[in-house]
Amino acid sequence: MEFSKEKLKQIRLLMVLATVLILGIIYSDKVLLGGIFVINILKPFLYGGAIAFALNIPMRALEEKLLGRWQGKSAAKLKRPVSMILALVLVVLVISLVVGTVLPQVTLTAAEIGKKIPAFTEEVIDHLDKLAKDYPILSEQVSRLEAIEMNWDSIFKSIMDFLRNGVGNVLNSTFNVASNIISGVVNGMIAFIFALYVLAQKEKLADQGKRILSAYLPEKAGNKVSEILSLLYKNFSSFITGQCLEAVILGAMFVIFMTIFKMPYALMVGVLIAFMALIPIVGAFVGCAVGAFLILINDPIQALWFVVLFLVLQQIEGNLIYPRVVGSSVGLPSIWVLMAVSVGGSLFGIAGMLMFIPLMSTCYVLFKESVNNRNVRRKRPPVRNSEQENQAEKENSERPKDRARANQENHRNHKNINGRK
Repeated sequence: MEFSKEKLKQIRLLMVLATVLILGIIYSDKVLLGGIFVINILKPFLYGGAIAFALNIPMRALEEKLLGRWQGKSAAKLKRPVSMILALVLVVLVISLVVGTVLPQVTLTAAEIGKKIPAFTEEVIDHLDKLAKDYPILSEQVSRLEAIEMNWDSIFKSIMDFLRNGVGNVLNSTFNVASNIISGVVNGMIAFIFALYVLAQKEKLADQGKRILSAYLPEKAGNKVSEILSLLYKNFSSFITGQCLEAVILGAMFVIFMTIFKMPYALMVGVLIAFMALIPIVGAFVGCAVGAFLILINDPIQALWFVVLFLVLQQIEGNLIYPRVVGSSVGLPSIWVLMAVSVGGSLFGIAGMLMFIPLMSTCYVLFKESVNNRNVRRKRPPVRNSEQENQAEKENSERPKDRARANQENHRNHKNINGRK
């Protein structure tokens, strides 16, 4: 039995892939270490790509809507750098607003707590004295503990050993912290410069990516990869836009209602909750905890009412605002959003929460398309979501009315023709 050259080439390729897979399984620990090493090297560029992707959303809006009327060759050259600078200024203003609003109030609250600690300590001592008088058994137990002889030599030796070891540990920790800070600053600068380059040359980079796909992949596979990448871009940009809009709405609601009910720190708590709400599901609760703690220092009753207000607004936001603003933008049901947040947070923390919702949405769309295509080939009705079913029912209910209108129109035209005759 003879094989063609194409068949032999495919067999060789499968053998090479099988060999690589087997070696990868056998030396999986070394492969994992090598992958981590490569990721650490590429980490500044990965961060730069993420920064460029996030900055591209406001930059694109500014370039198309605010500077869209700039025509001419010279104006077209200035459009990109001007929109990039405006996007950077906008991001810096938002971060400055959050830090400038929240940080001073947190500092003042910490100072108030420091002033109230002595009075709180005296109150605790008074309560302990009262307990000792009311329950003599407690004072007897304390007296027994005081009567126990303590080996001061061993205690002093333990303290000296701890100090000797502690000095070396402190020096090592200081060196590690300093090196981490320096490497973090360097990686941050590289990531920022790389992000600016990507934003300035994004059309050229996209064209180069398409040419690489067409050169190394078959036409069908290249088109599918391009479709998946465009779907990922659409889902990520829609999710970030929807999440920011939802956070602004939630923060504005807190500012308005806290001002109406005359609660303290309305602007600061609203800005804090809006900023923390960028983290899906759990972020707003972190902002609520901080806000309740700040209000608790002044008035515990108002802190309790603030928690009640948060629960009410959270229900409104979760049932009305989030599904329409964020859920509709990514097209992912709530149960899958919860699953994406849980899995992403367990694996990669906050970054995983933000990344896994668009990723899950993309996988959900691709899987739904695959299921529908298979059902069409097997002559089964495709899977529809609730909106599609409502639209289909509406179209089916309107079809008899359309037929009746068409029959009436034909009858009138027939009468008119007969009358002319």
